[in-house]
Amino acid sequence: MSLPPILTTTEQINDFAVELEKYPVIAVDLEADSMHNYQEKVCLLQFSTPDTTVLIDPLAGVDLGSLRPVMANPEIRKIFHAADYDIRSLSRDFDIKINGLFDTMISCQFLGEERFGLADVLRKYFSIELDKQYQRADWSKRPLSSEMIRYAAADTSHLHELVDILESKLIEKGRLEWVQEEFILMEAVRFADPPESLFLRFKGAGILNPRQLAVLENLLQWRDKEAQRRDCPLYKVLGNKEILELARQMPITVKQMDHLPGVSSRLIGRYGKKILPEILAALDLPDTALPVYPRGERRAKDPQIEKRIILLKEWRKKIAVKLKIDPGVLINNTLLEELARKYPRTEGDFSNIDLLKNWQCQVLGEGILQTLN
Repeated sequence: MSLPPILTTTEQINDFAVELEKYPVIAVDLEADSMHNYQEKVCLLQFSTPDTTVLIDPLAGVDLGSLRPVMANPEIRKIFHAADYDIRSLSRDFDIKINGLFDTMISCQFLGEERFGLADVLRKYFSIELDKQYQRADWSKRPLSSEMIRYAAADTSHLHELVDILESKLIEKGRLEWVQEEFILMEAVRFADPPESLFLRFKGAGILNPRQLAVLENLLQWRDKEAQRRDCPLYKVLGNKEILELARQMPITVKQMDHLPGVSSRLIGRYGKKILPEILAALDLPDTALPVYPRGERRAKDPQIEKRIILLKEWRKKIAVKLKIDPGVLINNTLLEELARKYPRTEGDFSNIDLLKNWQCQVLGEGILQTLN
């Protein structure tokens, strides 16, 4: 099997963009280096038409601007598998927007597939085995090995045939409109701007008091600078569990750090003397300078709302079994809580439920009202 071509010049990409406009459907994927570098980036793009598969190397100093009109054209269907990260990355790195999405992973979820990773789906429908070792490969390195190129090409080369199967199943079950609404919502996802205070995006920060938050913020800022200096992911400097434990305990000597549960002696030996000043600086802050974790409006527990949530979850479980869809895909807990709190009595009240989608109103609306009323 010959290797697919890799485009490495702007002229080649411009010519390819013209070629892509001839097709009503194209399959797309990308590879990034989030496991290996401080600032993750798109390292490879894969395109498959019904006729061929072509790879693009964005690290070759090329301009991908000619692809923008094709990718934004809703008349050309773009097949992705698990498009969320890809759509965010293409927008961030190249200002490429996706319209006309068909996501095969979402389709599998709405068909009730128990396993919906690409490797599992290709194995089920085509008896194809993907080599998972390349999922965590460093795609920023050049040259790419022939094995990596084949792996990348396999990610898109079977998606056209897969869509034919999945779309037929969706039509048969009457669920094509459901996923089409999901696709439109997915097209709009973007990476959020990073907050000024890093602790605002740190899982577990909400349990800390203001002094501990100050320690956490200093440690996170130090880790960010160290990862940037070494050009590596944050977790390769200091893991989240270790940072959280250091913030909780607030040790004032390196020796105290060495006795913290879950914090290895190796890490303390390497970084203890570097992070100790960050902890001490946070401990020296006056109370008026300490950060405060933002709290949403705290609602008093309402027994009636709690009862409605329980009833809705019981109803969801039954309807999910009937439809053979994972309950969380059918209707997530956040939406259940909003329904229980706003307590719609009629279909007209659904307009006040921001998270409720049109297909959910049509398919689940009657059951929701019956359960609540």
